[in-house]
Amino acid sequence: MVEKNKNLLIKIIFLVSIIALVSAFFIEYILSHQPCNLCILERFPYLLAIIIILFIYRFNQFEKFFIFLLTIIFLAATVLSLYHLGIEQGFIQESLVCDLKRGSNLLSKEEILKQLQEKSVSCKDVTFKIFGLSLTSYNILISLLITFSAGKVYLNYDKN
Repeated sequence: MVEKNKNLLIKIIFLVSIIALVSAFFIEYILSHQPCNLCILERFPYLLAIIIILFIYRFNQFEKFFIFLLTIIFLAATVLSLYHLGIEQGFIQESLVCDLKRGSNLLSKEEILKQLQEKSVSCKDVTFKIFGLSLTSYNILISLLITFSAGKVYLNYDKN
């Protein structure tokens, strides 16, 4: 039973990761909602999950380690998303991560003019909502579910 649950969880994480990335790119490029820097960073755990799951199928003998890695990655994703939600809600001040393009003091006049023409999105501005919740809120929920599920599979890995 544990083996069946483990395989199902790995397939679900793979599918959720693909859907999350496709949705993010759809919202950005088709619906024209520009993401902030933290939104872009929040995509990396899903990309890493896809790569790790492909490694699970290739290097099956390290499966337990890869499941542990998925747990850690989505725990970090949860923390990152909570930080982003704190900025959105005004509990936390925006950091340099939210403004990477303007973080350097060594800009030429041309670079400054170019940046002024570009549309930049603040991490505190929610440009896209589904049922009244920001995508960061959904990311917290998804990351927490994956963290707890993968953690449970990891802890029960050697039980038969």
